[in-house]
Amino acid sequence: MKTNFIKLAAFFTLVTSFAIAQEQDSTKTIEEVVITDTKFAHSKAKSGRSIEKITQKDLEQRKGQSVATVLSQLSGFEVVGNQGSAGKNLDLFIRGGNTTQVLILIDGNPVVDASSISTTYDLRLLPVDQVESIEILKGASTVLYGPNGASAVINITLKKAAKNKVAGTAYINVGTQNTTEDHKLYGKESNQGFSFNGSNGKVSFLTSLNSTEVKGLSEAAGVNFEDDIFSRLNLNQQFGVKVNGKLNLDFFANYDKLKSTFDDGAFADNDFNSLSSEQFRAGFTPTYKYKKGEFKINSSFGLLERDYTNFDTWNGISNSFYKSRNVNVDAFNKYNVLSSLYLVTGVQFQFFDMNQFTPYGDILGNVAKYNVVDPYLTAVYETKFGLNINTGIRYHKHSVYDDYLIWNFNPSFNINKIGLKIFSSIGGAVVSPSLYQVYSPYGNSALTPQENSTSEIGFEKSFLNKKIILGGAAFYREQNNSIVFGSLSTPPYGQYQNIEGINKSKGFEANLSIKPIEKVTVSGNYTFIENDELIARFVAKHRANANLAVDITKNISWSAQYQYINQRNVAYFDNSTFATVATQVPSYKLVHTNLSINVSSNLSLFAAVQNVFNEEFVETVGFTSRGRNYKLGLNLKF
Repeated sequence: MKTNFIKLAAFFTLVTSFAIAQEQDSTKTIEEVVITDTKFAHSKAKSGRSIEKITQKDLEQRKGQSVATVLSQLSGFEVVGNQGSAGKNLDLFIRGGNTTQVLILIDGNPVVDASSISTTYDLRLLPVDQVESIEILKGASTVLYGPNGASAVINITLKKAAKNKVAGTAYINVGTQNTTEDHKLYGKESNQGFSFNGSNGKVSFLTSLNSTEVKGLSEAAGVNFEDDIFSRLNLNQQFGVKVNGKLNLDFFANYDKLKSTFDDGAFADNDFNSLSSEQFRAGFTPTYKYKKGEFKINSSFGLLERDYTNFDTWNGISNSFYKSRNVNVDAFNKYNVLSSLYLVTGVQFQFFDMNQFTPYGDILGNVAKYNVVDPYLTAVYETKFGLNINTGIRYHKHSVYDDYLIWNFNPSFNINKIGLKIFSSIGGAVVSPSLYQVYSPYGNSALTPQENSTSEIGFEKSFLNKKIILGGAAFYREQNNSIVFGSLSTPPYGQYQNIEGINKSKGFEANLSIKPIEKVTVSGNYTFIENDELIARFVAKHRANANLAVDITKNISWSAQYQYINQRNVAYFDNSTFATVATQVPSYKLVHTNLSINVSSNLSLFAAVQNVFNEEFVETVGFTSRGRNYKLGLNLKF
C-alpha cells in the first residue's frame, strides 16, 4: 500500500471519527433498513459504508426491466450489454472496477461460474420476477464475504413463502424487440411463470417456475443479419422448518437452463453459433438464536455446464464443453459482548474446479482446482452519542497462492438533531486469477493475485422530516498487479498477464431523493469516475440517472426513468484484420416509462416503454443496441 493511500485513508478516518465531539439527541432521523454489511440485521444509519437497496416497490416501478437494467440505474454502476440483444453477455463496472472485482450473492451464498474468465455469476440466468430485493455494498468487502468483493458485493434476496397462509401468483408479459430502425408492434419476447407457496407457522414452502423466450434482434450489428434467439427456464424450490423459537432450518434447490444463438463478435454475423447452459444449485441454511446472539451456516453447492457450437471457415463446425463445480460453507456467529458491542466471527470454506474440452485444448478438473479456508472476525461498536465503528480482519488462505491478511475499518457518526450522518471506510481486497486465466490455452501459470486497497468518505443528510434526503461519497481505489489479456507475436497470440505497478480509480457519487407530496417521489444520482489509462476502457467518466414515481390514485401508478451515459473509450476485436481496435463511443440518453394498474386485489396490469424517444446509440461497438420497445403484462394472485 503506497504512502499517499495511507495518508488519504487516515485523513478520511480522522475526519469521520472526530467531526463532532459532543453527545447528540438520541432521536433517530435517518431511516433504518436491513442490510448486509454485518451479515445480520443492522441499521443503515449506523453503517460506515455506501449501501444501496432496491426494494420490491422499486422493482414494481420498473416492471418490464431486467435485473441488469435496474442495476444500471444505480450510482457508480455500469452494466455493459443490458441494452443489447437478450443473449448478449454482460459486463459489470462498479466504481471503475471490472466484472472480476464484483461478488454476487443469492440469499447470502456466493454464486459463481468457476469455468468463466471472471468467475462472476451470469445475471442473464436470473428472472427479475423471482427477486424480492437487492442490496449493494460498495467498496472492498472481502473481510466478510471473501475473494472477489473488491469493488462491490451484490446481495440478491429471492421471494419467500407467504406467512401463515397458502398463496399463489402467476404472470405473463409480452414485448417487442426493435432497433431504432424498426417499428414493429407484435410480440417477440414472452415471459411467464407461477409461484405456489405457503406457511403454517412451523413449515414453509415455495415452488416457482419461470420461462422466457426472445427472438427479433441480431446480437451483432449489421444489415440483414439473422435474428438471434434466447430462451431461459428457471425452477426455484424452497423449504423451511421452524423447529422451535430458537432453531430454523432452510433448504433450497434451483435449476436454470439457458439457450441462445450468438454471432462471431463485432459486426460479424454467424448463423450456426449456439450456446446451451445448465446450472443446478442447492443449499442448506440452519439458524440458531440464543440469549447472547445468533449462529448461522450458509452452505451451497453449484454445478454449471456450458456447451458451445461454433462455426468458422478454418475448422468448420466444432463443439466446446465447459463444466464447473463450486462449494461454499460459511459458518458465522454473532455474539453480543455488551449492549453496545457485538462480534461476528466465522470460517468460510470454498472449493472450485473446472473441466474444459475444446478444439484448442482440454482442461481436467483434477488439475484446474483450488480451495480457500478463511477465518474472519468483525467487531461492531455502537455508542449512544452517535459514533459507530465496524472493523474486521480476515486471514485468506489459498491452496495455490500466498496467504493474505485483509482488514477494514469503517467509522460513522450520526448527528441526529440535524439528521446528518458522516461515514468513511478503508480496507483491502484480493482477487485471485480465475481457473480459466491460469489453465486455458491462453492461461498463464505465473499469474499472481491482484491486490486492492479502497477508501471512501461520505455523508447523508435529511431535510424537512425526510422529505428531502441528500447523500454523497468520494472514493479512491488502488489495484496492484492487475490481470489483463495481452497480445503475443507467437501462438497462441494472446495470454493473460499481470501489469506491474499500481492503477488507480477515483471519483464521487451523489444521490438525491425528494418527496414533495405523499404520492410523488423524485430521485436521482450522479457519478464521476476517473481511471488510470490502463484500466479506463468501457467506463464512462460521467453518468446520471433520475426517477419520477407518481401514485395517480390508490390503484394506478406511473413512473419514468432517465439515464445519461457519457462518452467512453472502448476497444473491439476486428475479425477482418485480427487486431484490437481502440475507439470512442459518443454519449447517449435513454428514457423509460411504466404504468401499473391494480384492477382488483388479485389482478394487476402494466404497460412499459423502454427508450421512449427511440434514441440511436452505441452501447457496445459492433453489437446491436435496442430502440423503442413496448411491453404489456398482467399479474394474478390466488
